Amino acid sequence: MSATDVLLWLIAGLLVLVGLAGVVLPALPGIPLVFGGLLMVAWLDDFQRIGGVTLAVLGALAALAWLIDFAASVIGAQRVGASPLALVGAAIGTVVGLFGGLIGLLFAPLAGAAIGEFIARRDALQAARVGLATWLGMLLAAVAKVAIAFMMLGIALAAWLF
Repeated sequence: MSATDVLLWLIAGLLVLVGLAGVVLPALPGIPLVFGGLLMVAWLDDFQRIGGVTLAVLGALAALAWLIDFAASVIGAQRVGASPLALVGAAIGTVVGLFGGLIGLLFAPLAGAAIGEFIARRDALQAARVGLATWLGMLLAAVAKVAIAFMMLGIALAAWLF
């Protein structure tokens, strides 16, 4: 195996590892990085062990994770009657939370949604409900994305071994 091959395998592994971190960190596109790393593994092996069908399944799982990520907090907020400003606040809170470490990542979206809802309706109790519903939606999406990421790894590993 040449030095270039070793480097490419290391990059593929790094993509998967960074992708796994990105599954819970909103700053990184976790599932796409996991998929990209697994696609690179398949390519490096000339698609001998991980072929087209397996890659299609992995791609479908990646698309499902994206859909869950997109919809979870919006659905959670809408179920409690969130205003559009609450959704904007949650998005702003997510971006601001990136600079606040783990605590910021966990609670800034909740605060952003609550602040947006309070500005829109001037109802503190409704703002708290919307903030909590948005946060729970994001938490459930993170759990689902972790499960999907490990499903992707399991499917790729099974294809590689069998």
